[in-house]
Order: sequence, then structure tokens, then C-alpha cells
Amino acid sequence: MVVAILVFSRKKREEKIEINSENKDVAKSFWERDGKFSFSDIVNATDNFNVVFCIGTGRFGCVYRAELSIGQVIAVKRIQAQDTEDVEDINKKSFENEIRALTEVRHRNIVKFHGFCLSGGYMYLVYEYLEKGSFSNVLYGSEGERELNWAMRVKVIRGIAQALAYLHHDCTPRIVHRDVKLNNILLNSEFEPRLSDFGTAKLLGLGSTGWTSMAGTYGYMAPELAYTMQFTEKCDVYSFGVVALEIMMGKHPGDLLSSLPSISSSLENDLLLKDLLDQRLTPPAGQLVEEVVFLFESKLSHQQSPPKLLKRKGKAPNQEK
Repeated sequence: MVVAILVFSRKKREEKIEINSENKDVAKSFWERDGKFSFSDIVNATDNFNVVFCIGTGRFGCVYRAELSIGQVIAVKRIQAQDTEDVEDINKKSFENEIRALTEVRHRNIVKFHGFCLSGGYMYLVYEYLEKGSFSNVLYGSEGERELNWAMRVKVIRGIAQALAYLHHDCTPRIVHRDVKLNNILLNSEFEPRLSDFGTAKLLGLGSTGWTSMAGTYGYMAPELAYTMQFTEKCDVYSFGVVALEIMMGKHPGDLLSSLPSISSSLENDLLLKDLLDQRLTPPAGQLVEEVVFLFESKLSHQQSPPKLLKRKGKAPNQEK
């Protein structure tokens, strides 16, 4: 048994050295913003991308959790670079979009981008690791009832609004995300939100027309995209409105959005705000009441809903907030 253990340990050390040797050139080409680690460090931290380190899968590949020897934890997205020609082109475009969009972006509510590289038929994107994962899993899981109170939900909505405002107004060129949804909002241990997944993002330069192929997720895309095929910041704002309503309602507002015309003509003032809020929580109180009401009125207004739709008591919130 002792001999077997020694042989196995030696074999593992040789494999580790071999991995480092194979990726020697890759490590040199690996771009890392702060220069704290190499691609070889990531390979070793994930046991050469063993499936046990995979924490999520998406349209273009798998995301791995890597705890580096320096104690830092990162998330690594691995994208297949060699498949059929169509898949290869789509994946490369997503890879390039994400790099182009995130290389110069720095905002507390946008996921931090550490670096990227190409190796062995795969493309790698490295980000900060967010402990809570996607907001969708939190909202629809047990934490949605236990920890995600009204104050937390308002905090998340405010953070994503600030992230989009930064992309739309403070970046040069301007960036439209094109796929704002709960799955692309990540949370750290303090429930601070980060907007992520810029694989379909589009940079709007001075000469850009906004004309584009269809992108986004059904249920979050602005309806005008179906016939205009022109993407602007307003399309992100529509998606953000859907997300904000979903956070407050605890479910996707699809039925509400599709029934707005009939609601406005037949029910008018009969729909109460308390009936729309997430029923797992007790209704908000104090200052939070005004914030929640304001969020609903502003978002439903953007979705072309009449202000009379929501009935409440008390003084109207300041519309300049």
C-alpha cells in the first residue's frame, strides 16, 4: 500500500509538471489585469479543469471555481473554440465581445474581469468569484424568503440601474448589454449585485447605427426588436424594467405585461400593489413603502402601463428621487 501511494503521488506530481510544461507558451500569452497569477496556476487549481470544479454551464461552455495557491478565488469560463464552423464563429464572437466590453470597464456593480487566453481548442475568460451565484437561484431558492428582504431587493435593483447607467453614459464607446436578466446578475456574500455575461454586448460608437441580429432572452427583450432589429440603450432599459418587476414580484411578470391593455381598460384602479408583491414576504413598511411603490410605478410606466394601475394610501413619493 505504501509503495502504491508513493507511485501514485509521483505520477500526480509528474502530471502537474507536464501540464505546466504544455502550457508554458500559453502562460506567457495570458493577459491578466493585475499580474498576480498565470494560466498554469488556474490549470493546477482546477486539476486541469476537472468537472468537480464546474459550478455552472451556459450557452457557450462551463464555468469553473478555482482557488489559487495565493488564496484568491476566481471564476473561469471555458468556451469551446473548435467545433462546427457555425458554433466556432458564434463562440469566438462571444469571446471577443466580452473581452472588448470588459477590458476597460471598472464599476462596483459590473463583474470584475481579470484576464483571458486561448489554449488547446478552448478560450478562457477569468472573473472575480461571486459567492452567492446568480440572482435567479437566490430569488427562487430558500434565501429568497429568508434573507432577500425588501431592502435587499431595492439595493440590487439600484445597483443594476447604476451599472447600466455607467455602460450607457460613462463608457466610450457606449455599451449596450443586450441580455439583462436575473441569470446574468451575480451576488457576492453581502448581496451586492454584479452585472455579468457580456457575450452578446454591443459597442455603440459614433458611426454605429444600432442595427443588429437578434440577441437576448425571450421574456426580457423589448418587443420593438422583433420588427425594428435596431438595438439601443432603451432596449436594455426595458429588460431592466422586467428584471425589477420580477425581483419585487418574486416571479416573472409575463402575465402582467401581456395583460396590461386589458387591465387598464377593465380593472383600472382595482389592482392593489400588495397583490403584486412577492407573497412570501410581509408587505414593506416605513420608508421602504415609498421606494417600492415608486419602483412599481416607474417600471410599469416604462412598460406602457397607466399610473392609475396601482392604488395606495398616503402621500405620493417624490418623482424626482
